Amino acid sequence: MLTQIGIYQDFIFGGLASAGFAMIANVRLNALPYCGFIAAAGHALRYQLIHNGGDIVSGSFCGALVIGLLAVVCSRMAKSPAESLSYPALLPMIPGMYAYKAVHAAIGCMQAASQDMFEHNLYLLQYNSMMTFFVISSLVLGITLPVFALKKMTFEATRKNYRHGTTTNPIFYKNGRDS
Repeated sequence: MLTQIGIYQDFIFGGLASAGFAMIANVRLNALPYCGFIAAAGHALRYQLIHNGGDIVSGSFCGALVIGLLAVVCSRMAKSPAESLSYPALLPMIPGMYAYKAVHAAIGCMQAASQDMFEHNLYLLQYNSMMTFFVISSLVLGITLPVFALKKMTFEATRKNYRHGTTTNPIFYKNGRDS
């Protein structure tokens, strides 16, 4: 029962945080619900994997993979690039507490009064730095695999407008005319 309440809370708050990051990143208003849903699904999966015996690195990888896949699929419906949907959804999954603890341990190393305290803080620095690195690496890998694997589908959402001539973009047109 407690896990079910936790997964619903993670689903809701992950979606809200993603919508907030999307608003800061100036994502189109019609894409905000997609960002929220994508983040909520990724967070819920990560929460479920971590609380059922998995670790944060593999849980973050699977959550980022789901976020990447859903962003590619939803990019056509939102008429926005998959990146503009996936990155705001991924930002709440960044391991801020591990990074904070690594910086705190680095300061502790500089202020250590004894050898034992220095070694303890150095251990904490190494552990938290490695966790931060591996979680962020798994997030990057998990979100980029669907974009590269589904390359045609990824770029189709934004290229349709240029093919049909409904949008003028000086990069694709010479001297303001079709070429």
